[in-house]
Amino acid sequence: MSEGAATDDLDGALAAFFDGRAEARVLFDVVLEAIEALGPCTMRVTKSQVAFSRRRGFAWAWTPDRYLRGETAPLVLSVALGRRDASPRWKEVVEPARGRWMHHLELTSASDVDAEVRAWLREAADAAGAR
Repeated sequence: MSEGAATDDLDGALAAFFDGRAEARVLFDVVLEAIEALGPCTMRVTKSQVAFSRRRGFAWAWTPDRYLRGETAPLVLSVALGRRDASPRWKEVVEPARGRWMHHLELTSASDVDAEVRAWLREAADAAGAR
């Protein structure tokens, strides 16, 4: 994976992003492994999320406890697809731009990142184009 920054900088940014959120970090590492299996992409860490892109973004991981009160999932995986997927697993599906559907999946255990999720990630990464 091309990180677009030095590995040490990226490791530090991920450590800061997940500081105090050990459960979310464990889940993120499972997501990261699934995304790395898809081939080259860029990972960028910001204050609010970790974004994965090729020519355009295709997946984002974020911690809802930063924004929502009460009980939340440790990690949410947002996946951009060119269609609305009808799976009941999605917490929310929105169409922020015509023909671009954002699907939000709450992750509570490593087993949530199963073959179906990996297929959605593959579809999203393929649609995001080659690096």
